[in-house]
Amino acid sequence: MVLPKVVIIVGPTASGKTSLGIKLAKKVSAIGGPASGWQGGEIISADSRQIYRGLDIGTAKPSLQERQAISHHLIDIRKLNQDYTVAQYKRDCVKAIKDISSRGKLPIIVGGTGLYIKAVVDNLTIPQVKADPLLRKELKQELQDRGLSFLYKELIKIDPEAAYIVDPRNPRRVIRALEIAIGAKKPFSQTRRQGKPLFDFLQIGISWPKEKLRERIGKRIDMMIKEGLVDEVRNLVKKYPARTHAFEAIGYREIINHLQGELSLEKAVELTKGNTWRYAKRQMTWFRKDKNIHWISNQREAESPVREFLNPKKP
Repeated sequence: MVLPKVVIIVGPTASGKTSLGIKLAKKVSAIGGPASGWQGGEIISADSRQIYRGLDIGTAKPSLQERQAISHHLIDIRKLNQDYTVAQYKRDCVKAIKDISSRGKLPIIVGGTGLYIKAVVDNLTIPQVKADPLLRKELKQELQDRGLSFLYKELIKIDPEAAYIVDPRNPRRVIRALEIAIGAKKPFSQTRRQGKPLFDFLQIGISWPKEKLRERIGKRIDMMIKEGLVDEVRNLVKKYPARTHAFEAIGYREIINHLQGELSLEKAVELTKGNTWRYAKRQMTWFRKDKNIHWISNQREAESPVREFLNPKKP
């Protein structure tokens, strides 16, 4: 059976994934050639923060104009106070892929949330470990008494691989990872089973020299401030409590601390740049482990592997 084709674009934050995805979606028909029958492409976001309505500037969502030009999926699908699991993402992404493919278009997954992408590519079965109220209470007490850093170190002792999966700045995810690891009696990273491929994937990764990527991150965050990130956050905290878990996204927590008088704006921006850079390095560590990713250093280099993928040579 011929599996539907899917292109995936990965890479660290600020690497240019969004613009490359849109460019490829617009050129699919030309790249594939008239005989291929492709009717263009549509984009599926693989970003764990762009799912939230209201987190716009700080998550670098595609603009409304970009979304009008090319259909985007799995953006703005949750309120800030709603949970969204990896299992839910996999279900929604698979549904979107099938819908796009059924209309003769190429699904293009774009994002930097590695576990979201892995769940779809590896067809992971993610067991539902029920919440343990007593254990959760103990872990929350540990969080209060000894801090998030202590809990995260405990998680890494149990499961070193979790360092590439769990955001060390997100207490909710650290606690949940510990809860799953303890409840399942096995490392958090080993609680998922790989299944047969659902689709035929081409994974493209965008790579930048470290200093150039760090420069791009700095410029992006400066632009976010100019575009009104502070006002965006100010308006959001009028609607939702400042401790809402979606606000743990990099940039939002730092600006909230600024609005609460704990940081100057200059310091909040500096921290955001540093935290984003550390996150980008974790992303690259995660993606570099996947030997199936075809790495490119500029957008032009993407067209050749996509052309070969859409028009494979017959044996």
